[in-house]
Amino acid sequence: MKQRRIFQPNTISEGINISPLIDMVFILLIFFIVTTVFVEETGVEVSKPQAASARDLEKNSILIALTESGRVVFGGREVGVTGVGAIVRRLNQKDSMPVIIQADASVPTKLLVRVIDEAKLAGAPAVSIATED
Repeated sequence: MKQRRIFQPNTISEGINISPLIDMVFILLIFFIVTTVFVEETGVEVSKPQAASARDLEKNSILIALTESGRVVFGGREVGVTGVGAIVRRLNQKDSMPVIIQADASVPTKLLVRVIDEAKLAGAPAVSIATED
């Protein structure tokens, strides 16, 4: 009988094991998702006036927009002047958040004052008006 030799190539892989790398990427992804602060926008574009005394305010705040046509907008939907108080009361039940009003430069002062009054009467700790950067 003739014996046959079986040739077996070297089965040792000389690659890099990337399993721990994939785990690390997922851990970093979860970390960045959890620690990201999302800024809530009002949902409408407003042309704000400029101010020399402008400063940055808190990220946790209630943003209300007054458009050029006189609409009062919160979260992309029109709420009206009377809806401002209900929104401020509801959002200030857990945490006390200031109100920032993004008013268009052409909004009548009467409307702006009414919105500020509604926010203050609803218990807002501070009411500010957003200006151009």
